[in-house]
Amino acid sequence: MEDMRIRRIGPPITVRPPRFAGRLHDARTATAVGRWLGAAIAVCFMTGLISHYLQRPPDWLAGALPSRPAWGYRITQGLHVATGIAAIPLLMAKLWTVYPRLFVWPALRSVRHGLERLSVAVLVAASVFQLGTGLLNTVQWYPWPFSFVPVHFAVAWLLLGALVLHIAVKYPQITSHWSRNSPGTLELPAEDGPDRRSLLAGVAAAVGAVTLTTVGQSLTPLRRFDLLAPRHPDHGPQGLPVNRTATAARVGPANVADWRLTVTGPRSYTLTLDQLAALPQHTVTLPIACVEGWSKSARWTGVRVQDLLERAGAPPGTALRAVSLERRGAYRVMEMGGGYTDDPLTLLALRLNGEVLSLDHGYPARIIAPNRPGVWQTKWVSRIEAVL
Repeated sequence: MEDMRIRRIGPPITVRPPRFAGRLHDARTATAVGRWLGAAIAVCFMTGLISHYLQRPPDWLAGALPSRPAWGYRITQGLHVATGIAAIPLLMAKLWTVYPRLFVWPALRSVRHGLERLSVAVLVAASVFQLGTGLLNTVQWYPWPFSFVPVHFAVAWLLLGALVLHIAVKYPQITSHWSRNSPGTLELPAEDGPDRRSLLAGVAAAVGAVTLTTVGQSLTPLRRFDLLAPRHPDHGPQGLPVNRTATAARVGPANVADWRLTVTGPRSYTLTLDQLAALPQHTVTLPIACVEGWSKSARWTGVRVQDLLERAGAPPGTALRAVSLERRGAYRVMEMGGGYTDDPLTLLALRLNGEVLSLDHGYPARIIAPNRPGVWQTKWVSRIEAVL
């Protein structure tokens, strides 16, 4: 009878964790990169809070939002996007310095070690998610089934909590490697110093490159270097970029052919475009600053919103609700607190840089207000309601 036994060929198979012989996967290098990454995330988080609460304020805050400084949102949102983009190469460098620790063996040494590894997993996942989705938001590409703004806001808090927990757990190790003269750094090989400096110089160069080639979309003096940003501040109808075109909003010439502005209040009234243009006109210089990170200042001419509300019999400090001709969209109805309506810079604009508004820029009339996200600078306004 044929022998059916299975014979083992070769030596037994042994599974071993990978071994990393490369230098610079050490605490000193990780701490050096982590300082920069932590600073970028801190700025990104704080400016993100400002952006979120200006874009979606809770009821208790809506009436207290400030309209000054007029350029405030332009600065904070520009910083938010710039630091978010800069954090991407920093995160990649940080992960490179620490990834051998993902393969430590045994994987779980104790309950404390397990909780530490879980917190690191949450921190890494939240960081990759925030920076990845934030980058895609700058190009207005949303290949996911959830709403970007609330999820991005929620995960930001998760990221902050994981970061604080990670710093607390690693605090002794961080302090021992924080500076060149800190206790514990002497144990590192001296010959690694030049390589470490070269690595950090390369990371700094990468951060500088991505910042220089994208920040020009909001810091317009650097717009000539704006090679990688999805928007150029000079490209668009009437020299100003447009996010949502009239075609996308399904607003065409037929929609504005017999346009009227209705203003409701104690003394409601209706104006034609010629009647609106006959009212006292004012010109202001204000930026359009969008959540995707681009911004640019322009000259706007139109009627002060406070004059329109006063004519309707609304007292000072009255909030308003503006309704667009746009049939669909999350921002077709906009509310604005009294801090904005009382500001003389807030206009129902009819002209842009001395020219009649193009249809893409909101013809026949649009809101322009200081220190306000671009999504709330409502276009194609047909109705203004005093909220009494």
